[in-house]
Amino acid sequence: MERISAGPHHTTYKIGNLTVTSLRDGYVDMPVRRLRQPEDKPFGDDLPLQVPLFDGALRLSVNAFAVDDSHEITLIDTGSSNAWHPTMGFLPQALSEAQIAVDRIRTVAFTHTHLDHIHGLILADGRDGFPQLSRLLVPRAELDMFRSVARLSRFHERAQPLDPGQRLDPNIEAIAAPGHEIGHTCFRVTSGGETLLVWGDLVHVPSLQFDRPEVAWEFDADQEQARASRLQILALAADNAYCVAGAHLDSPGVGRISRTETGFCFEPV
Repeated sequence: MERISAGPHHTTYKIGNLTVTSLRDGYVDMPVRRLRQPEDKPFGDDLPLQVPLFDGALRLSVNAFAVDDSHEITLIDTGSSNAWHPTMGFLPQALSEAQIAVDRIRTVAFTHTHLDHIHGLILADGRDGFPQLSRLLVPRAELDMFRSVARLSRFHERAQPLDPGQRLDPNIEAIAAPGHEIGHTCFRVTSGGETLLVWGDLVHVPSLQFDRPEVAWEFDADQEQARASRLQILALAADNAYCVAGAHLDSPGVGRISRTETGFCFEPV
């Protein structure tokens, strides 16, 4: 996997015959108590020293990923637009910086339906973010959740169910990773003998959860299932030498996974 361009809001890589771009929607600061030890115990003064804090808070990058096969582009997640914190919603600037024409984005696929992943369908001024969108894929188990979001009502009936094992195209396959949300999904992107595993919220705090994958997140719908999925996907990536791309890994959020004596280690590309 080779990096071919970068800027403040994007980093583009070559993987086989594909171009994959990490798009920085921004960041969000969250309280330390969001991290949960087994039995739903929050961290406090016992937070490990290797975890960086910003004014006492955890800083999470928010990333989306564009997969370009030279014909059209599949966008995995869309950021938050103006639906949450003002430190987010920079996906349009990231696309422009990366010289990605929004008219080429024909497929949008969601890892899950939390607001920092779906609201970029609509720009801050109310216009469609992707005017040539022809396919909107939502994990089947979360279709009702998506269709309950009033701001996105114009897209409710356009949403199509996404199932584990489904191929979006010859290069992209959906993989189940439930726990953070009921339909949480990863995407295996393969070309030219190389593989990139794009995930959503498998890891929120990379400085801690690779080394201690048992650490969960307060907003995990099912913390035990989230732990199990994290272990499964991290092992899949490490044992098969996949590169990975995470929505909340420090921007650009792309790297490699290896095993350690106690857990796993992430090395940015």
